[in-house]
Amino acid sequence: MKVRLPHQLERTEIRRRLEERKGEIVSYFPEGMASLESNWANEDHMDFLVAIAGQRIRGSVDIAEDHVVIEVDLPLILSFLNGKIESSVRKEGTRLLT
Repeated sequence: MKVRLPHQLERTEIRRRLEERKGEIVSYFPEGMASLESNWANEDHMDFLVAIAGQRIRGSVDIAEDHVVIEVDLPLILSFLNGKIESSVRKEGTRLLT
């Protein structure tokens, strides 16, 4: 799944917000049920891995001048959640960028 979100922020501000709020991802699950790892491959690309209930969800965030692309690779077993996760990514991503 790939979501493209427009923005009008400086790239440094987007990086700051992502770093500050990335932990919110695991807060959507019962405490201790999910974990998050992330790393910045470069200043405009962050890779992340969410582990939940024995499943690993990989994704990335790419920051461009006027938009952000969030990509999430759902395991086949979780593909039925694609629409729900995409909706959440759009909603929370838009909130992050405004």
